[in-house]
Amino acid sequence: MVTVVETWFIKPEFVEKAIPIMQELDDIVGPNAHADPAWAGHAHFYQYDENPNHLIMMYPWRSREEHRRTVAVEDTMLESFTAKYCERPRRVEYLEELPVEVDHDDDHHHH
Repeated sequence: MVTVVETWFIKPEFVEKAIPIMQELDDIVGPNAHADPAWAGHAHFYQYDENPNHLIMMYPWRSREEHRRTVAVEDTMLESFTAKYCERPRRVEYLEELPVEVDHDDDHHHH
């Protein structure tokens, strides 16, 4: 399992329309992604405070290799979207989760 992080670099004039633009993105790639056997969960969308024209779409996928095949299909689907809204193509990166133990038995929150 990997976490996919897509960074989208939208043109500054579209910053105020980030939500409908990302909705449009999801409408374009969502049905194909959800039909993929390697699909592992819905995407979450984020906007940077300091660079509001940098938008993040983050979601789990079964493997990096399977995702690369999906990206190749999506790139064709996204040509006009990218040309219309973006300064440059998306950046796709992969995160591996570290198995850090975060469950603590000791209660630090005294009431």
